[in-house]
Amino acid sequence: MTVRITRRRAITILAAAAGLPLLMKANAAQARLVRWEGTTLGAPSSIQLYAADEAKAKAALAAAQAELARLEAMFSVYRADSALSALNRDGKLDNAPAEFIELVAHAKSLAEISGGAFDPTIQPVWQLYFSHFTAASPDAAGPAAKDIAAALALVDWKGIEIDAAGRSVRLAKPGMALTLNARAQGYITDKVSDVLKAHGFTQMLVDMGEPRALDAKPDGSAWRIGIANPADNSKAVTSVDVVNKCVSTSGGYGTIFDEAGKFTHIIDPKTGRTAPADLGVTVIADNATIADGLATALILAPEADRQHILRAAGAHQAFFVTPQGVVATVTA
Repeated sequence: MTVRITRRRAITILAAAAGLPLLMKANAAQARLVRWEGTTLGAPSSIQLYAADEAKAKAALAAAQAELARLEAMFSVYRADSALSALNRDGKLDNAPAEFIELVAHAKSLAEISGGAFDPTIQPVWQLYFSHFTAASPDAAGPAAKDIAAALALVDWKGIEIDAAGRSVRLAKPGMALTLNARAQGYITDKVSDVLKAHGFTQMLVDMGEPRALDAKPDGSAWRIGIANPADNSKAVTSVDVVNKCVSTSGGYGTIFDEAGKFTHIIDPKTGRTAPADLGVTVIADNATIADGLATALILAPEADRQHILRAAGAHQAFFVTPQGVVATVTA
């Protein structure tokens, strides 16, 4: 098997948090940093929040983990019992959870805004690449052109049908399938943030695959997020300070199918070709649902369309990073 999955698409720079245990002791007079780490849809995840009450923090983190598990059960493309897998298997999903309908509607909206550069029905093409490169002795040239063409024939975001009552989702063609991986992590980040806010916490950084900062730290400083260098995504090429914003980063280097690094998980819905491994895009928006997916769309969109897509999607800024460390900025 040649697939290399790094999945760490952004770097959170928080030197004060290094080496912290799950919970730090705190007294009533001073909030202290509390940290949780886990995974969301296979990606590293973390919660960092300031709390003066350890018991209250534990209760909030338990509720956050429960919400994470509930939403993963809807959106995971890898779990056979998920709502998404049921839709992909049967071509329809009746009595779908409200959150599932909401996220699918968000995905359709971004597909329209981006002119199809982002398309959640790309899953058949992704599966083709995955199956090809995980087979014994795969052809280094990639899947055959006829197989890519056949998979592309199943890609069309307009074929996602949500009924008028907002209860059911159907796919127009047999064999169509969705992936929500470029949207669900951001959505889960927002939902987990809502749970923690309901427990009384606001000074926190929630990262369920896409980091979202809420309020400043107790000393008034912003949360600092590093933007990875595609040439070595364990290092930051630059950083941004954020308060009440989300930072979403996407790059072909996140999942590389072949040893040569020619084929990545970011696939152009119009051509079936994959984006280069050595480019990255970071988007800043008010919430993670907006930011997630938009970074992927902007990697694939023509340069002339970037500002329009950014503005229409409701984001603020995007950074385009080359392996040479060059950062180009687009502002909505």
